[in-house]
Amino acid sequence: MTGPTPELWLRRARSNLALAQVGHGAGVMLEDLCFEAQQAAEKALKALLIHLGGDYPRTHAFTVLLTRLEAHVRVPDAVRDVVDLSDYAVQMRYPGDYYPISEEEYRRAVNLATRTVTWVEGQLQSGDRE
Repeated sequence: MTGPTPELWLRRARSNLALAQVGHGAGVMLEDLCFEAQQAAEKALKALLIHLGGDYPRTHAFTVLLTRLEAHVRVPDAVRDVVDLSDYAVQMRYPGDYYPISEEEYRRAVNLATRTVTWVEGQLQSGDRE
């Protein structure tokens, strides 16, 4: 049996991004939406890694994912900023030791995730490695 394709990973990334974008409303915590934004960016980068080399590290660490990608493509600075979403991978998932997320932080998280997903979509469509 073969593993999930880059397209399937990207589909899941788009789903997480949609949740992050439209989930804002009554009873929905910004922390949860930021987690969805983080997941969108992470899954998108893993989709590209699968496309480029067939494998990805089982990590939430954007620094590791970006380092792996740099072996194949030039990652723009606007996408490298995705490391700012790292705290949302674990800390925001559960009640406890985190600070409340502001509306501005939420908007920035969605913007970073959107930039990342859009860049990966372009990479997958073009097949460009530089």
